[in-house]
Amino acid sequence: MSAATNQAHAGEEGTRRDFIYIAAGAAAAVGAAATIWPFIDQMNPAADTLALSTTEVDLSAVVVGQQIKVMWQGKPVFVRHRTAAEIAAAQRDDYANLKDPQHDAERLLQENGQPGKAEWLILQASCTHLGCVPTFVTGSSYGGWFCPCHGSDYDTSGRIRRGPAPRNLDVAPYVFVTDTSIRIG
Repeated sequence: MSAATNQAHAGEEGTRRDFIYIAAGAAAAVGAAATIWPFIDQMNPAADTLALSTTEVDLSAVVVGQQIKVMWQGKPVFVRHRTAAEIAAAQRDDYANLKDPQHDAERLLQENGQPGKAEWLILQASCTHLGCVPTFVTGSSYGGWFCPCHGSDYDTSGRIRRGPAPRNLDVAPYVFVTDTSIRIG
C-alpha cells in the first residue's frame, strides 16, 4: 500500500473512533439521566401537599357579623363578614396609637395587590405572640379578637392593641375568585 492509502485509512479510523466516543458518551449521559431522574422527581411535593396549597371558600353562606374558621395548609384562617360598625371602628382607629401601625385598607389587600372588600377580613388565626388561636369577643375594649393564652387584644381589623403580641394578626394570602368566593393561598 502506498503512503496516501495509509493516510486515507488513518483518516477513516479517526472519524470512526470519534463517532464511537460520541455515541458511547451520549449513551452514558442518557443512562445517567435515567438513573438520576427518580431521585430528583421524589423531591417534588406530593399530590396531597399540592392539594392543600389553596383553599376555596364560598362566602354566600356567611351572614353579616359572622365569622367562620377554615383550614389552609393545616392552619386555621378566620373569614369574618364585618358589620358596618366594625368597619367604621377599624377605619376610625387607623390613626390610633398602634403597636404595629397599619391602616385597615392595607389589611384588606388581596394577594394580587388589588383592594379587597371592606366587609370581608381574612386573617391567619394564630396569635403573633406564641401561636394560640384567638377568639372573637363581642363587647371587648376593641371589639375584635382576644388571645386567652397571654391576653393579647386585637381590634376589628386584627391589629394588636394591648398585650404581649409583637405584631398584628397576619393577613392570609387570598384573592376574590367571584363576588361570593375567595381562594386562600
